[in-house]
Amino acid sequence: MIKNIILDFGDVFINLDKPAIAREMIKFGFSGITPELSLLFLAYEKGALDSQKFLEQVSGYFPEAKEPDLIYAWNSILKDFPDKRLTFLEQLAKENQHRLFLLSNTNDLHIEYIKQQMGMEKFNRFKDVFEVFYLSYEMGMSKPDAEIFEFVLEQNDLTPSETLFVDDTKENTDAAAELGIHTWNLLVGQEDITQLKRYL
Repeated sequence: MIKNIILDFGDVFINLDKPAIAREMIKFGFSGITPELSLLFLAYEKGALDSQKFLEQVSGYFPEAKEPDLIYAWNSILKDFPDKRLTFLEQLAKENQHRLFLLSNTNDLHIEYIKQQMGMEKFNRFKDVFEVFYLSYEMGMSKPDAEIFEFVLEQNDLTPSETLFVDDTKENTDAAAELGIHTWNLLVGQEDITQLKRYL
């Protein structure tokens, strides 16, 4: 029986345009993710450096891009948050049948942009649904590393076999499944979080 639900944020609740950052950065000479950029992005996602330091380091790779250009490109991945998903989530919380947790790989620039775009009232409505709102850059960990799932399980006394994890990235759901957590690898464009109850 599922008692706990751990939910991803991007492409589960807020729509993403994943190729957008690369598209925006082509004009500044971006031609593909290098190992150095990949490590930099991961460090920022884990909160190992703040936004200013991150922007300074990225600008070293793209000297023609000004800071507002970099921020615009970085946030271009973030799209709309359909109201029907928030309404569904609030109804699920109201039923009080499951403990709800958010677990998102994200960063400070993205969260600040989301707050601005959604407005604080809607953002707080979303955040308040969850028992804990876990963001990778605040935790110093990120998916799909086992440690982040183990941390959430241990901190909240969750039994893996009573827990469902929903994420749009198969690498992340595979990692959770290895710990005995039930998973739903949500197929973006084919499925929607409002169909969650078929997995409970």
